[in-house]
Amino acid sequence: MSATPTEDRIREIVTDHLALEGPMLPIFHAIQSEFGHVPQLALPVIAEMLNVGRAEVHGTMSFYHDFRTREAGRHVVKLCRAEACQSVGADALADHARARLGVDWNGTTKDGNVTLEPVFCLGLCACGPSALIDGKVVGRLDESKLDTILAGVGA
Repeated sequence: MSATPTEDRIREIVTDHLALEGPMLPIFHAIQSEFGHVPQLALPVIAEMLNVGRAEVHGTMSFYHDFRTREAGRHVVKLCRAEACQSVGADALADHARARLGVDWNGTTKDGNVTLEPVFCLGLCACGPSALIDGKVVGRLDESKLDTILAGVGA
């Protein structure tokens, strides 16, 4: 379980990164690494300490899909949504995954076990549909293979 976000700890993390050139992304990564997500509490603190507008911090945060505003489940399933994977069945696979897990994109199962996220290209275009499951790349994914993997993580 991740630590509980506090303003004091967020300020410490930001301070640790202030000397970097372009520190915003490393700050987001450090905060998410510690708390499992980037809490809303962090955004005005980052803006203040970097002397930038809150809109810039929010815009940067929302542009990068790997940053979460809520903690993810114990397992993260990222399904490729890029055109190459779509052309070989990724849309049907995505529909199957959402129905099986009972969540929509960026949702976490009620038991907190699995978070389902879209990702736009894993670089496995010749092996689609592909996914990143708990950091492990899986290619040539179909419903049966996905069901086996999900069963293996308790979903």
